[in-house]
Amino acid sequence: MKLIPVLILAVVQGVAEFLPISSSGHLALLGHFMGTRSPGNGVLLEVVLHLGTLCSVLFFYRSDLAALARGILRFEHGAVRLLLLLFVASIPAGICGILLGDRVEEAFSSPLLIAALLGLNGLVLLSAGLLRPRGGAGRAPGPLSALAGGFAQAVALLPGISRSGSTISAITATGVSQEESARFSFFMSIPAIAGAGLLSARDISSIPPGDMAPAAVGFAVSAVVGYLSLRLLIGILGRNRLWVFGVYCIAASIVSAAVILCGGSGC
Repeated sequence: MKLIPVLILAVVQGVAEFLPISSSGHLALLGHFMGTRSPGNGVLLEVVLHLGTLCSVLFFYRSDLAALARGILRFEHGAVRLLLLLFVASIPAGICGILLGDRVEEAFSSPLLIAALLGLNGLVLLSAGLLRPRGGAGRAPGPLSALAGGFAQAVALLPGISRSGSTISAITATGVSQEESARFSFFMSIPAIAGAGLLSARDISSIPPGDMAPAAVGFAVSAVVGYLSLRLLIGILGRNRLWVFGVYCIAASIVSAAVILCGGSGC
């Protein structure tokens, strides 16, 4: 495991995990192009980098999460309600992960499919502005928002579909502001990423000792870059600028598909 490719992947993970351009899709495509993704350490490295960005969320929302924990311990209605909504939102992805995990993993081995899904993600982001509700700025997430975000998160198991972009767009479509949708979306990401990390914890410990240092550096870089990207996204939300990322995803999809097809045909 060479340090430079790990640093590149860590920066990409930190940027793409929160900006709505699909970190899984970018990591899989870059892993394909650089030859770093394999059923072994390449996949485990992606888990390590995801755990780094999990730390970004925990640190960014540390005050909100601490308040939520205190509220749950005191059985406050608002905190318990939010916890239940997060539980509901986690169900669809959990079920899909258990039932369709092998199929989803197969998708990661098809660069052309990932490129196509990245283009689809761009179309979703372009339509997000049109679907943006007018007058739902003060509405808090409810059961419909949780279900919408949950199903969007399940779809985002596919590489190329942005978890943040799809969930924020889906929750916003139920009448919640983009800023509050982002907060709920990133709260949803905590159990999802933590669960994947726990499932892979035993495998992560099997990373060769010589690869531990690059993996640790990647973890730290993805955490720092992720925090900065999260701050950037929160600043962008509310200005209806998600379409910019949609344009990028479509362009990246076209370029990636062209490179893949030309590589396969020798053009």
